[in-house]
Order: sequence, then structure tokens, then C-alpha cells
Amino acid sequence: MSTGRPLGLRTKIFLDGGDPQQTKAALDMLGFLDGQTTNPTLIAKNPVVQDYLAKGAKYTEETAYELYRKVVTEISALLPEGSVSIEVYADQRTPAKTMISQAEEMFAWIPNAHIKFPITAEGLRAAELAVKAHVRVNLTLCFSQPQAAAVYQATRGAKRGDVFISPFVGRLDDRGENGMDLIKNILQMYRPGDGHVEVLAASIRTMEHFLCALQMGVDIATVPFKILNDWAARGMPIPGDDFVYRAAGLRPIPYQNLSLTRWQKFDIGHELTDKGIEKFSQDWNALIQ
Repeated sequence: MSTGRPLGLRTKIFLDGGDPQQTKAALDMLGFLDGQTTNPTLIAKNPVVQDYLAKGAKYTEETAYELYRKVVTEISALLPEGSVSIEVYADQRTPAKTMISQAEEMFAWIPNAHIKFPITAEGLRAAELAVKAHVRVNLTLCFSQPQAAAVYQATRGAKRGDVFISPFVGRLDDRGENGMDLIKNILQMYRPGDGHVEVLAASIRTMEHFLCALQMGVDIATVPFKILNDWAARGMPIPGDDFVYRAAGLRPIPYQNLSLTRWQKFDIGHELTDKGIEKFSQDWNALIQ
């Protein structure tokens, strides 16, 4: 077992997963953990769920939500001082009022929840209503700087700690773009602001992604267990100023000068957001009879 948080670590470390046994293992391995992110795909990969489905069984909608509640309740008990992100079910047709109804129920499941909404027009409306109702939120499936600017404006007035935004690095890399540039650009854009939105680096696929996020000083990084295991095996290094992120072959994502101080309409459409919503909804629906 590690002795705990390394000196000089500014970033909060979350586990990205849907299995409480992994949470226990990560805590034992690192000696600390600041939170966890879950989503329908990760819940579907839970070993208990996989064993159940392998028998040819299916969940009803009611029992699937009960399963999700049970899983995050176990995780929450392991991380009482941390945050646990829970994702609403949303496809392209889900209106804000339906998301809010789910969010209010899920937020009551555990005392340390952040509720995940997709960055769509309806998801932003739901998030705006949620923060006014003092529901903590995590705006997910972020793939562009305009989306991040829209999240900032939609959640204006929230206090720090109540709003996360989750830019997905690996999925941008998959199509040849440097996903770490998106993190850097959002941090730069948010720097003159009031700090109410914390940037949560997500879809971290490699140790290079993780170390680059730490060097940038991102607020939070959510990391798969296998990468945390590798980091622990290396002695939990914190990269210095001499760290060089190698993005060979990936196209840079240029910085955009977008205003956070005056209202403007941002183009929040992105095909990767649409694909992510479709994937999460398919994985959730696959659980249900």
C-alpha cells in the first residue's frame, strides 16, 4: 500500500470505473483517491453485471436503476470525502425536464454525487436548472472549446466544486487530433474567469496523457485502473517542467478567442458528442429486457 498523496500533486485523482472492488484496490494501491466517475458503459462492464448477463438474464428498467444506485452507494461509502459522478440516461430525444427528474432522484442516492449531463442544448438547460436547485453537475462528452464556453455560461453563479466539465482526450486522438490541446485550451480560456467550473480530464488512455494532464495542473483527472496501477508501480511520479508530451502525428487544435464575459451563442454541436450519447444509451438499453 502506498503512503498516500505525493508531495506537489495539485490535481485531484479520480478512478474511472463502475466496480467498487476496483475502488477498494485503487485506495489500497495509492493510499488515497479523490473521487470516481461512472457512466452506463462502465456499469455494464461491472463483473457482477457481466456474470448476470452471461446467464441470459436481463434487467428491467427498475432493477437496472436499482443496480446503478447500489453500485454508486458502495463506491460513495469508500470515498466519503470525494465525489462520485452518476450519469443520467439521455439519448438525442431526451428533454431537459426528463434529465432533471432523473438528476434529482440520483442526487439523493448518495451525499457526494455530481450528476452527469451531456453537452447538448437540452443537457445545458438541465444543468442550468440543476445548479439553481443546488444539484452538483458534471457536463460530459466535451470535444470543443465552444462547448466549454457554453458550459461556463450556462452554470454561471455556481460555486466552485459544484460544476465539472469533462473533455474527452482519447476520442479526439482516435481521429487524429491532439486531445491534450483541448485541455490546454479550456484551461487557458477559463483562467481569467471566476473559477466556478473545474476541468476534469477524461478519456485518458495512456500514461503520457495522464502525466501531461498533471503537468498542466488540470483540476481533476479521471483515470482507468490499469493506468493508476502503472503510475503506482513507477512510484507515482509528478512530471516536472522538463516533461515533453509527444503528440507525433496528431493535428494541433488551435486556441479560439471566445468571450466568457458577454453572452453569445456558441456552436455546441459535435459528432463525437452525438456518438458518445448513442454509445452510452445503447450500452444501457442492452441491460434491459
